Amino acid sequence: MQSEIIALAVQTLKLALLLALPALLVGMIVGLLISIFQATTQINEMTLSFVPKILAIAVILIFTMPWMLNEMIDFTTYVFKLIPTFLR
Repeated sequence: MQSEIIALAVQTLKLALLLALPALLVGMIVGLLISIFQATTQINEMTLSFVPKILAIAVILIFTMPWMLNEMIDFTTYVFKLIPTFLR
């Protein structure tokens, strides 16, 4: 019983990381590109780094939302099927 719960917790963390990965990667890449641009032009404006990151993350979330939704639905279905196992 404990091993099943631990396995479920591990799967939950893996799914959370997998779903967060596209947004985190895009935010990191855009932030790096903007930092390089700021370093070369010596422009030190905070909104210059914040606004493009937010827009890029919003765009990637819009594009990956169907995939994310399918992954969450599959995982939720899997968890609901495990309920009788945990009630024993």
